[in-house]
Amino acid sequence: MQPTQQTEAISESSLKGKTLLLPFILICSLFFLWGMVHNLDGILIPHLKKACQLNNRQSTLVDTAIFLAYFMMAIPAGILLKQFGYKKSIVIGLLLATVGAALFIPAANALAYTGFLVALFIIGCGIAILETAANPYSAILGDPAGATTRLNIAAFFNGIAAMVAPYVGTVLILSGKDHTEAELKAMSAAERSAYFLHEASSVKLPYGILAGTLALVAILFLVSKLPEIKNVAKEETSGGSFFGALKHKHLSWAVVAQFFYVGAQVCVTSFFIRMAKQGAGFDEKTAGYYLAMYGLLFMGGRFVGTVFLQFIKSHKLLAIYAVISTLLCAIAILGKGAYVVYCLGAIGFFMSIMFPTIFALGIDGIGDDTKPGSSWLIMSIVGGAILPYIMGTVIDKNHDNIQAGYIVPLVCFLFIIYFALSGYKIKALKRSEE
Repeated sequence: MQPTQQTEAISESSLKGKTLLLPFILICSLFFLWGMVHNLDGILIPHLKKACQLNNRQSTLVDTAIFLAYFMMAIPAGILLKQFGYKKSIVIGLLLATVGAALFIPAANALAYTGFLVALFIIGCGIAILETAANPYSAILGDPAGATTRLNIAAFFNGIAAMVAPYVGTVLILSGKDHTEAELKAMSAAERSAYFLHEASSVKLPYGILAGTLALVAILFLVSKLPEIKNVAKEETSGGSFFGALKHKHLSWAVVAQFFYVGAQVCVTSFFIRMAKQGAGFDEKTAGYYLAMYGLLFMGGRFVGTVFLQFIKSHKLLAIYAVISTLLCAIAILGKGAYVVYCLGAIGFFMSIMFPTIFALGIDGIGDDTKPGSSWLIMSIVGGAILPYIMGTVIDKNHDNIQAGYIVPLVCFLFIIYFALSGYKIKALKRSEE
């Protein structure tokens, strides 16, 4: 998920003679880091479910903690950016995320699920600030004509993280040991406690490394001389109004579609490993490696989709991809065997263009309401906090049937289909509202 590209007028003299390669490399590192954070969640959820003995609904609070932080920080992050500028805001975001990642160590030592959730919430707050600052900064860091190219290059590193994070998480976090209920009952209390503590402790190394890396990047930002980019042009319009922006019906439907898209994406990845184990009979490690393959397909889908968008109208391609995703989800629910996992991987490919496409269609033609409209679309990612919890509840109500839970992302895709076929259409406003 990526916030909207914000544009600012900048003085050419402020960039004259400056070397922009290092700042851009640092910005790209941020895209990679928050990609690592998000894509470790698919490993973390089944792992903490096992280590902390949680039900499915409780395990999805990992998603809730992260995405609720995004929702709550959407407006404060913007205020912070205006108050302190890009460099300081990025450093603050990095330090917050560092603290959150470091808190994984005491949480693991205490085997405290609440501690993990607090740590994840703090990480989410930090990452929300980073995304708010890094996306527009990468866009305006150089020739305005190359803004889109710079954003795509930076986003490429986010895609790399979608592959790397599940692989690293599988190697460093997942033990491959999954005792049955009968086996756990056969253990003594001391043996069970030692087993759960050992499982929980495996998160300390990767999140300790993550904390150290975040801190190092924060230091690099502090000591680097980044170009000061300031507004030099005053707003010529009112900039629209926050609630008034929803008078654009296609924007309102885009907010709904984005809510369900983010929810669907998080649902698919959060239960991917457990689906692979239950539906396809894979062991934990193999399932983790297939989640990394999902990340590869997601990134590949971005490239292929970008090519298709040169020849197919965006709303039509979105509709086609959403229909295919719905069918693949249905097969994953009803089927058995390895192709269940293949279907989930393919869903990643077809979901790849949905976020930016919905975003672009939503803000199309809304003029002065673009900024508040963009804020609504970013805040709609709270779907990632709510829908996985609903999915976990469905699974628990169906006696731990993971496949039954995938009805939730299937329904999400139906909303996206409606938006792509009808909701995206721009309707003329009444003259009194113009």
